[in-house]
Amino acid sequence: MANVFDVAKYILSEIGEISTMKLQKLCYYSLVRGIVDGNKVMFPEKFEAWVNGPVCRELWNVHKGAFYIDKTKIPNYLLSGSGLSAECKKYINETLETYNKKSGTELSEQTHKEQPWIDAIRDTNTVKNTRHIISYDSIKQFYGKK
Repeated sequence: MANVFDVAKYILSEIGEISTMKLQKLCYYSLVRGIVDGNKVMFPEKFEAWVNGPVCRELWNVHKGAFYIDKTKIPNYLLSGSGLSAECKKYINETLETYNKKSGTELSEQTHKEQPWIDAIRDTNTVKNTRHIISYDSIKQFYGKK
């Protein structure tokens, strides 16, 4: 199975340097596409509902403090070694076709209007130090209708 770093590095190889916010959202929407179109979870890392939209904490730990990122910033030792299947690349490429023209801020604003993020972030102000995981069921239910 691939991991989020495989997906991130593939995205960065395809489109070059982008904002870290945009990378997070493109990885999120790639995961969404795999779940909805192929009933496939492409990587095991989860997305959490943060103030600026869905964020994968493991990926954030690699780029925290940076505004822009390119493929050289994803160390090879973080890659799964299994590579991405043709099916995964198809989902990522479809995601890029749909969302690459948008900025990280536009993608963040878009996620704020979508139920999976809304449901996960709902209790942020009342439950401190809790990770607000965006569930696969919520993703499938909301995006599956689109």
